[in-house]
Amino acid sequence: MSTSLVAEFGGLDDDTAFPAALTSRLLRYAVVGADPEMYTSIAPFTGKTAARIPMSTEADVEVAFDMARRAQRHWAARTARDRARVLLRFHDLVLDRQSDGLDIAQLETGKARRDAFEEIADCALNARYYGHAGPGIIDSRRRQGAFPVLTETTVHHHPKGIVGIISPWNYPLTMAATDAIPALLAGNGVVLRPDLQTTMSALWIVELLHQAGLPEGLFAVVPGEGATVGSWIVNRADYVMFTGSTRVGRVIAQQCAERLIGCSLELGGKNPLIVRADADVEKAAEIVERAAFGNAGQLCVGSERILLHVDIADQFLATFIPRVDAMRLKATVSWGADMGSLISAQQLARVVAHVDDAVALGARVLTGGRALPEVGPYFYAPTVLADITPEMRLCRDETFGPVAAIYQFSTDDEAVAMANDSEFGLNAAILTTDIATGRAMAARIQAGMVNINEAYGAAWGSISAPMGGMKSSGLGRRHGPEGLLKFTEPQTVAVQRGIGFGAAFGRSDEQWARLMTTAFRNLKRVRAK
Repeated sequence: MSTSLVAEFGGLDDDTAFPAALTSRLLRYAVVGADPEMYTSIAPFTGKTAARIPMSTEADVEVAFDMARRAQRHWAARTARDRARVLLRFHDLVLDRQSDGLDIAQLETGKARRDAFEEIADCALNARYYGHAGPGIIDSRRRQGAFPVLTETTVHHHPKGIVGIISPWNYPLTMAATDAIPALLAGNGVVLRPDLQTTMSALWIVELLHQAGLPEGLFAVVPGEGATVGSWIVNRADYVMFTGSTRVGRVIAQQCAERLIGCSLELGGKNPLIVRADADVEKAAEIVERAAFGNAGQLCVGSERILLHVDIADQFLATFIPRVDAMRLKATVSWGADMGSLISAQQLARVVAHVDDAVALGARVLTGGRALPEVGPYFYAPTVLADITPEMRLCRDETFGPVAAIYQFSTDDEAVAMANDSEFGLNAAILTTDIATGRAMAARIQAGMVNINEAYGAAWGSISAPMGGMKSSGLGRRHGPEGLLKFTEPQTVAVQRGIGFGAAFGRSDEQWARLMTTAFRNLKRVRAK
C-alpha cells in the first residue's frame, strides 16, 4: 500500500485512516460553516473510522450557489477551447497521481484496486473526449433556413447556469468527475453533493481540477445527507444530474418538474447477460465473473441475471464455479485482490436478506451464500444461485451485491423475452460467436446499452456514444454529444433577407399561397441539412 498519502492502514486506534493533514487539505474545497455537525465515515476494510466529515447547512448551500454563480459568469465568457484546456490538464493529473486516488477510493469504499482503477480510466477517458471533441459539439453552427439563401439560421449553445450533481458512493471518483466534466466544458458552474461515505474521493477530484486551472468557487462541494442537502440543491440548481435509486430519482424528477428545470437520472438496473450456445465457454466464464462480481456487485451496469442456453449450461457452470471459488478477496489497500468489500453494514444486510429469502423459497446455492467476517466486517462471498423463481426478491429487485442468479433458455426469442422481463433497462450483454445474430438480438433488447462479447466495458468505455437507461432505469444520457448538449440551452437565431412570410410582389394571399405551394414542391428535391 502507498504510504505517501495515507497512514498505514488499520494500525491506528484513536485516529482516522486518513491523516489529519490530508483531511484538512481536501476539506478546503467543501463549503461548510464555522461549527458544523460532523459525520464519521467508516473504512469498510476494518469497520474503523475513515474520516470525520463536516456537513453543510442550508445556509452553506446558499453560499455555495452564490460562489458558483459569480465564478460561472466569468467562466462562461471564456471560449470553449480555453475551458477544454483545463480538462486536458486534469486528464494528465488524474493519470500522474492515480496512486493517491486509488488509495482514497479504496479506503472509502473497500473496493479492490483493479475496480478503483476503472474509475481512474473513466475520468481520463471523459476528460480526453470532451477536452478534444467538446468545443466542436457546442460551437455555433449554421442550419438550413426556412428559405434557401433568404433565411440565415444559426444555433448557439448557452450554458444552463449552475448544474447540481447528486452522486452515489459506489464509484465516487467517476461520479464526481464525469458528469461535472461536460457541464464545465459547456460553461456551467457545479454544486456537488457526494455521498457522505465517499466525500474525500470527490474532494480529491475537485482538488485536481483546481490544480488544472479551474477557477475558485466554480465547483463547490456541499457534504451532507441526500434527503436534505440533495433537496436544497434541487431547489436552487438550473439543471440536476442524479445517479442513484429509482425511488429517489422519481422524487427528484417531480421536484424538477415543479420548477420547470431539466434533469438527467441514471437509476437502478437488473441487467441480463445472455450466454448463447455457440459462446466460447472459457471466455464467457471470465466475462461473467467481472460482470457479476466487479466492485463486489455494487455496479449499476453489472450483471445480476445470467441467462444460459440449456445446451451449454452445465459446461459453463463447470468452468465458472471453480473460477468463482478461486477469486481472491483481501482487505488491503493494494493490488492483488479480485474482489473487495461491500461498503457498509447496511449493504451487507441487503445482500444477506436477498440470498436468505431466495434460499428459503427454494433457490440452490452453487457457491458462496455467506458473509466472510474473517476477511473483513462487510465482506460477502461471491455467490451463484440457481432455481430462481419470481416470488424471490432477488428475481426482480436490484441486489447490488456479489450475487449471480442463473436462469436457462432454449431459443433466442426466449432469451430476449427473459431479458426484457424487468421494469429496468440500463445495460445488457450477449456472448456469442455469431455477431450478426448478436446484433439482431441486441436491437430487440430494451436497454440503453447492449454489449456483445463484453459485459459493460465496451459500451461504457465508448465515451463518444450515449449511455443511459430505458424504462425505470432513468431519463437522459451521459457520454457523447448528448451528455454535453443536455447541459446547454440551445438558441436559434434566424436572419431573414428580402421577402418574408407575407404576400409579396402585389399578389393576393391566395395567389401567394399557390406560389409557395409550387416552391415547396420544388424544394422537396433539396436535401435537408
